[in-house]
Amino acid sequence: MGDSFKRVLFVNSEIFPYLPESDISNIGRYLPQGIQERKREIRSFMPRYGCINERKNQLHEVIRLSGMNIIINEVDRPLVIKVASISAARMQVYFIDNEDYFHRKQIYLDGDGKFFADNGERAVFFARGVLETVKKLRWAPDIIHCHGWISHVLPLYLKKAYKDDPIFSGSKVVLSLYDEIADEKFPDDLKDKIAMGNISDEDMGLPEHPDGINLAELAARYSDGIIMGSGSIRQELVGFCKSSGVPCLPYNGTALADGSYIDDYDRFYSQIAAAGE
Repeated sequence: MGDSFKRVLFVNSEIFPYLPESDISNIGRYLPQGIQERKREIRSFMPRYGCINERKNQLHEVIRLSGMNIIINEVDRPLVIKVASISAARMQVYFIDNEDYFHRKQIYLDGDGKFFADNGERAVFFARGVLETVKKLRWAPDIIHCHGWISHVLPLYLKKAYKDDPIFSGSKVVLSLYDEIADEKFPDDLKDKIAMGNISDEDMGLPEHPDGINLAELAARYSDGIIMGSGSIRQELVGFCKSSGVPCLPYNGTALADGSYIDDYDRFYSQIAAAGE
């Protein structure tokens, strides 16, 4: 079972040191390094938020990967890919960038603490940008591990819009859930923004007025394994995941504190990768 996966794609909402330390950003920083040290190949992605200092962090555009466009609700926007290295971890981080979505200085709340009205679109652009970039890299992941709300559209796209793509034909999705944006509201036209190819309203299963819990449930519905990344996730979401029949790894605060969670996650990846073989 230990050799049932070799490549892990990390799709992160936050990574330290590009963003301040938090539970999510620390996992985004140290989990990929730990998995790489266990002799797996890794790729790691996050949005290029406007608060990230490109000069200080030595970001540079990857011309051979940039140049694609992504259409959301009939609006065409360029996809720019940047990269930086975390030398201490011997790993690179790829950044999904677009002037309209990611050049503002705040991450997902405006200066008054309000949820950006286009956060749903930003999640769509990020998810599709990651998948298109991985296709261009011609790097087929065995496990795709999604962290944070901005990655929550990716499992749907992978299982519906990209299911016949040979790059992703063997990919399994692991979803880490955190205590975040549960009550934040998305615009009523979120389904129109997500729509792509043959994805139907029924596939999305979103209510008329979707919130953060609904988006997390959408991600869980199309995941092959779920990890409880914090101890205060809404019980309705925990219950939804447990009732789905998908393997769930419970929250373990001690393991997260002492770093042993990396071995737990590595074993969980093996379990998910081996399922159905």
